Amino acid sequence: MRAVVQRVSEAAVRVDGEVVGAIGPGLLVLLAVAPEDGEAQVRWLADKVANLRVHADGQGRMNRSLLDVGGGALVVSQFTLYGDCRRGRRPSFVGAARPEHAEPLVTRFAARLRDLGVAPVETGVFGAHMAVSLVNDGPVTLVVDTP
Repeated sequence: MRAVVQRVSEAAVRVDGEVVGAIGPGLLVLLAVAPEDGEAQVRWLADKVANLRVHADGQGRMNRSLLDVGGGALVVSQFTLYGDCRRGRRPSFVGAARPEHAEPLVTRFAARLRDLGVAPVETGVFGAHMAVSLVNDGPVTLVVDTP
């Protein structure tokens, strides 16, 4: 799995002009699934995201996690994170899982964040054309790949 994690002061996702998920302060997680991913990767990545120390402590240092600050998470499936642009001019997406494999794992990732105590956890709509808006706080943006 691959995630682009952005610390946000707010984020929202719209489908057909309607907000389907929105959070205040927390993390926007753009999430891609690889064909070999399974439950172990879901658990590892959700635990990593919930506990990433990217929020400021009393001294302004990134020393607090999403769980520490009580922030929300907006999870948006984005298979294009596995786009390979090294050859030609059109990205290849062979590194991304097929939708029937990816969708349940994205759903499970969001559920695992909730199980860990992250609230709220909002999501986009898998496979839909989505408009994602955010205010990146910092800015802080990290790419996290599962082992």
